[in-house]
Amino acid sequence: MSYVKTAISIQEPLLREVEALARQMDIPKSRLFVMAVEEFIQQHRNRQLLGQLNQVYADAPDPAEQVFLSRMKTKHRHLMEEQW
Repeated sequence: MSYVKTAISIQEPLLREVEALARQMDIPKSRLFVMAVEEFIQQHRNRQLLGQLNQVYADAPDPAEQVFLSRMKTKHRHLMEEQW
């Protein structure tokens, strides 16, 4: 994998925190930035996926599904009554 150098501007207090954490973790600052960006991207993807899932499941069942679910409930109720 190839690497590309880049320059970023951040506030000085944040940079000091980054430097302190990198020293504590015994990793280069650049590695800490990469880890942070990877985590941010993964969280963003997860939020997008959750949004897509919420859209899919936000719809009410269509009439055919409602009939099927009603029949399943009735069948299940009869099965449970037979057991008890």
